Amino acid sequence: MMETPNDLRLSGQFCDAVLQVEDRQFPIHRIILSDFSTYFQALFVNQITTDKVFHITHVSSDIMQIIIEFAYTGSVTMTKDNVHELMVAADMLNIVGIIQACSSFISEHLCLQNCIGIWHFTDTCPSDELRCKAFHYIMVHFDRVINFEEYLQLSVQDLVKILGKDELNVKSERTVFDVILRWIAHIPKEREKHLAKLLSQVRLGKTSIGYIENNVRTNQLVKLNPECQKIVNRSFNIMSSLTKHINKPLRSCLSDTPARPRLPNSVIWVSGGEKECYASRDIEVYDHLVDRWRYIRDKLKDPRCDHGTAFLNGYVYFVGGYNLMESLNSMVRLDLKTHTWQEKMHMYFRRRHLSLTVLNGFIYALGGYNGHNSLNTAERYCPEANKWTLIAPMNQGRRSASCATLDDKIYICGGLTTHYSTRTAECYDPETNQWTLINSMSISRSQHRVVAYNDQIYAIGGLNNVNPLKSVETYMPMTNTWSMLCPMWIQRRNFCLEVIEDQFYVVGGSNSRTKKNYHAEVYDPHTDRWCSISDSNMSYNGMSSCVVSGIPNMVDFAFLRDALPRF
Repeated sequence: MMETPNDLRLSGQFCDAVLQVEDRQFPIHRIILSDFSTYFQALFVNQITTDKVFHITHVSSDIMQIIIEFAYTGSVTMTKDNVHELMVAADMLNIVGIIQACSSFISEHLCLQNCIGIWHFTDTCPSDELRCKAFHYIMVHFDRVINFEEYLQLSVQDLVKILGKDELNVKSERTVFDVILRWIAHIPKEREKHLAKLLSQVRLGKTSIGYIENNVRTNQLVKLNPECQKIVNRSFNIMSSLTKHINKPLRSCLSDTPARPRLPNSVIWVSGGEKECYASRDIEVYDHLVDRWRYIRDKLKDPRCDHGTAFLNGYVYFVGGYNLMESLNSMVRLDLKTHTWQEKMHMYFRRRHLSLTVLNGFIYALGGYNGHNSLNTAERYCPEANKWTLIAPMNQGRRSASCATLDDKIYICGGLTTHYSTRTAECYDPETNQWTLINSMSISRSQHRVVAYNDQIYAIGGLNNVNPLKSVETYMPMTNTWSMLCPMWIQRRNFCLEVIEDQFYVVGGSNSRTKKNYHAEVYDPHTDRWCSISDSNMSYNGMSSCVVSGIPNMVDFAFLRDALPRF
């Protein structure tokens, strides 16, 4: 059996140099180390030594052993205890493979407690990828990151950088003001002088006149600082002026004032649909923080309507549907980071009017219509394996149904079984691979939408064989019962429905056999009330939607902040 280079190293054969690290010596082959590090290339060429011993400083012997093993085997052993030291050494020795491996390892272990420390670590050990991931983690989870000690150690420059970003994910600017006060109180004598610089990063115009009057203007530190008083007065004057303005969206969103909104953590994607006599490739995005719609530059790879859409791990998947010629079993996905399309494995069955959902990292495609029959078949897609697998069929064939996930189960409700809408509903347990019929809805529904929220299943709108519906009902799994809620303002079928920040957004569809519905509305489940939002530009039959959230390049898809009105 031929010996590997590592076998030769371990047995000391043909070694032509020795690395002296602390009190240990490592016999090595120069050609092996030169091949994977320009540092060692330069060392062996430029350093003159008679005994072939090369002294390495600023690296521990334990870390050097790991580096040498990587050079010979291509594998690296790292732990939470040694990964930072290993990455620093690899950076010094210009070993790209180890730097990348360490960066990936640290990225996988990002958490609320260490994300700021890791972000600071990339100042001394540069890694653009790790730095971006750590900063994005801080942005997305800021409201929880501030509960840990690391945040109090931020420099004023770093805190200004964080608070000034549109990407900062905070539910309220009041949180930002409180963060500043807590940071200053940690070392008050050193930090009070920075209050004006930090206060200028608070979007006070996104709070309220009452909050500014009662909480900001009356704060003792603010009252004693003339620069802070100027900032507060400007914000107050702008808000007072804008509250008299008739245009509500303008009042809440101005690009060049303290009322400039931050970027959303989540947006609604609406895609495809039947436009006049052809299937659309359009994608429109709704930004709820500014109540505006935006066509994005990405278009569907292939036109389709009556399809399913799902967001998973940085990709948007477009599944099945209809291109006005045939039912589709194809699936493509859009990489949101690179804006590139990828063809993925086709489903077993052609499905339009299908129900699609995501559960535990899998995409589930249920029922639908193959051009001839309503389907009871169901299948599951694994992204890592790029493979669809058939699961147990439903109790009934269903097309134009709707489904949602709750407590690790899938609930599918209504739909057309043959030519008629049904009231029936059933639940799938992936642990047992079984479907179980549950109590039927109060009303027969097809072309409706279903969502899960607050331990309940909501069924909204649709068609009851004859008329479009505006009724809403909710299912409680604990009691296996349905209850009626406040109806929508407008009857609609074949529409889009998504949930963002405890609000249900309803878009498009139609309220008759032919008339399209451009009106959009939002439901607050806590008050059981509906109200209007800005209308979508798209109202095509057979559109599909999903929520995209937590991506680092949300600026590519949210409404452009600089395109908002100016004061």
